[in-house]
Amino acid sequence: MKATRWTATVLVGFVAGLLTLPAAGLAAPAGPTQLGAADMTLLNGVRLAGLWEMPAGTMAAEKGSKEEVRKVGAEIAAQHDELDRLVVEAANKLGVQLPTEPSAQQKGWLDEMKGATWDRFDRIFVDRLRAAHGNIFPVIGVVRSSTRNDVVRTLAEQANGFVMNHMTLLESTGLVRYAELPPIALPAPQDEGLVAVAKANAEFGAGLSSTVIWAVLLGALALGSIATVRLVRRR
Repeated sequence: MKATRWTATVLVGFVAGLLTLPAAGLAAPAGPTQLGAADMTLLNGVRLAGLWEMPAGTMAAEKGSKEEVRKVGAEIAAQHDELDRLVVEAANKLGVQLPTEPSAQQKGWLDEMKGATWDRFDRIFVDRLRAAHGNIFPVIGVVRSSTRNDVVRTLAEQANGFVMNHMTLLESTGLVRYAELPPIALPAPQDEGLVAVAKANAEFGAGLSSTVIWAVLLGALALGSIATVRLVRRR
């Protein structure tokens, strides 16, 4: 009789312990690392850059009024062809679908260049490309320092070299108007608190480790068993 009562007590305690577990403790084990929003921003941004800057560079090589602009255009077009190959390879490894045509804004820039000639073309070409490279540059830095994906990290390193070189090439024309470059919105400093860690884990589907789950489970089981034994004794 005592053995039966003790068995029932343990079973009830086990159930009570499970009921005290937080919902996160019952989450599925951590799966493979997923791509964050910043990762996808980099992949799409690099691809879109190539889709409009390759034809822009080719256009500059053909109709630039200055020799420096023609040389820079040809070099940027050639380098974007290589960078585009790298981002497509990365996307194939990750199973990500990339854009297949420039954005509406980028198409507008290309149309603007098509309608310009001589000095005006040179100015538009340099202004548009230098501003675009300035926009993608901080994104590369953020992704390189925070991504959890090796393929994306490698792409960020590769893209950083290309973008730095392109900005230097564009600036070598002497046509960059630095005072008129659009301001860049820098990312907010990272929060090192527990809330930030929890948000990061939720974003990437990290979940809880098996060690933490078992520790909480056993702790809850012990507490539930003790509470149940006390309840039975009172009766």
